[in-house]
Amino acid sequence: MKNLLVTLIVTAFAFQVLAQKMDNHLWLQDLEAYKTGLEQKHIDVYNKIPDTEFDSELEIIKSSIGNKTDFQLVMDLMRLTRKIGDGHTAISLSNIETHNFPFEIKQFGNDWRNVKIAQAFGHLLGTGLIAVDETPMAIAAQKVGEVAQFVENPHSKIIRTAQYFPISELLFELNLIKQKEKASFTFKSDNGTVFTETLTVSANNEPVEFTELTISVPEIEKPEETLSTGFWYAPISGTDALYIHFENYPTFEEMMQIAEEMVGFIFQNNIRKLIIDLRNNGGGDLYVGLVLANALNLADPVDWKSGVYVLADKVTFSAATSNTALFRELLNAQIVGEPTGSNPTGFQDMDTFELPNSKLVVCYSKRLFRIQEEFSEGVQPDIPQTYEWESFSQGNDNMLQWVIKKLQ
Repeated sequence: MKNLLVTLIVTAFAFQVLAQKMDNHLWLQDLEAYKTGLEQKHIDVYNKIPDTEFDSELEIIKSSIGNKTDFQLVMDLMRLTRKIGDGHTAISLSNIETHNFPFEIKQFGNDWRNVKIAQAFGHLLGTGLIAVDETPMAIAAQKVGEVAQFVENPHSKIIRTAQYFPISELLFELNLIKQKEKASFTFKSDNGTVFTETLTVSANNEPVEFTELTISVPEIEKPEETLSTGFWYAPISGTDALYIHFENYPTFEEMMQIAEEMVGFIFQNNIRKLIIDLRNNGGGDLYVGLVLANALNLADPVDWKSGVYVLADKVTFSAATSNTALFRELLNAQIVGEPTGSNPTGFQDMDTFELPNSKLVVCYSKRLFRIQEEFSEGVQPDIPQTYEWESFSQGNDNMLQWVIKKLQ
């Protein structure tokens, strides 16, 4: 593994999140637009937070405009929006220039592990993050998790905490770091060695060379050419099974074509079992997923009694959550893995509007889907499995390997 020196130069003006402090009266206009927009566009904005509580908290934000920075006000809106309670209603930071520390973390048990990091710090890949400046990771993660967006249940909260953790502006306003441009992070290796490194940030569009951990199994080889990058299928060596990699949604037309070819492959090769892998799928059009289900239903060689498995994890979001639940019903699939990051019954179908002055993007839900009769926090797996650090650190996909061994 190569370690290349990465120098991240940050100038003072780069940290102006909303260019300059916006005038108070413009913020008041935006806060009114925020409330009005949600009331007019969200299918049921007060389904969890009473309108009186919402109004009271919004008035507190209004009264603090003169005493807070723009990003502090954005964070106040993030906290309030979280109380609406669905994973599609959120404050997006897409129109705000933010800066990230050069790593990505993932939770394994109680540990937060570096799974991707700038090559200059490649020796830290796989280590556990145990402190930010002087703050223990358990406390830091809790604080970030309270403001992270697109959270719908405890499972998505873990994922969103990890995704928002590298944002320097967020860590700074939460008093977790002393400077926006750099901070001290403490890591611990599996052999107990502790490393303390000062990391600097990069703008969200600044290129950085990374090294990362990836997982796979030797029985599956991705085709060299695929119509859709995140959707493909391949036979599983040593079995009569087909693996369907469903990380992204293709277009409706692409799915029609791929699904037709797939069913032909199933007949030609007498495929008896299916693994549909919906892990790490952030969502899309659930009806495209139903095109797949409709096509697969025509594949008579498949063992429809006990030969269909769906893999899911905490990053199975939105439409992917809906399709996970629907595949259990329509394809008699057994769900293997973790509970999904979205709820099968809840508010979905996201749209956005923009606040007039700050240009802050507000996401909201337009529909209520009832995929399950009984409410549950995520689609609950029939066969619970988790990512095991020992396997993950060696590049092995223990979840997928478990299903393959079941099929052999």
